Amino acid sequence: MNTPATLTLALSKGRIFDETLPLLRAAGIEVLEDPETSRKLILATSQPGVRVVLVRATDVPTYVQYGGADLGVTGLDTLIEHGSQGLYQPLDLNIARCRVSVAVRADFDYASAVRQGSRLRVATKYVAIAREFFAAKGVHVDLIKLYGSMELAPLTGLADAIVDLVSTGNTLRANDLVEVERIMDISSRLVVNQASFKLKQAPIRRLIEAFAQAAGAPQGESAAS
Repeated sequence: MNTPATLTLALSKGRIFDETLPLLRAAGIEVLEDPETSRKLILATSQPGVRVVLVRATDVPTYVQYGGADLGVTGLDTLIEHGSQGLYQPLDLNIARCRVSVAVRADFDYASAVRQGSRLRVATKYVAIAREFFAAKGVHVDLIKLYGSMELAPLTGLADAIVDLVSTGNTLRANDLVEVERIMDISSRLVVNQASFKLKQAPIRRLIEAFAQAAGAPQGESAAS
């Protein structure tokens, strides 16, 4: 666990990092290095008591849960897939918005396959989300876990459908895939280590309040089950 004097915020590179920067600025915090050009994994900020650690998106909840970071920003999809036990989720930051959807080849009759009770092969890295969604619909699926280039699965015959994050839909269209069902909307959450919240309550509350005001988000201090 970090010393009480230091707040450590876990972020992943890319869209979440970029969209968290304005929230940090609203709290009077500037990250002093660009993660795209720096080789450092721990970045200093304009406030000596706050630092940013760069981790894989899927590792953010783990770092926060086990005290490698006091707080983190992570997508709802990651929290569902990788678990969020022991984490406070005080804010939906309304950043990095996208959706989890089902997509198929443009020439695949998804509606007919589902209606006829066909067993579908579905490629995804969101196994928990996909399993719950298709089970609720009463659709039998064989889930194939992949970690990247999900669009290839239907194009090569590996799968009938994919469950993946969709933002603009441009990648789907470029690969002759179509979005056929929207499973859920996704945005990024602020998560907080429970012990840190007790030990460093004042600085964490100040950060939460600044983030909430900048994001226009209602506050709550729910702990995930």
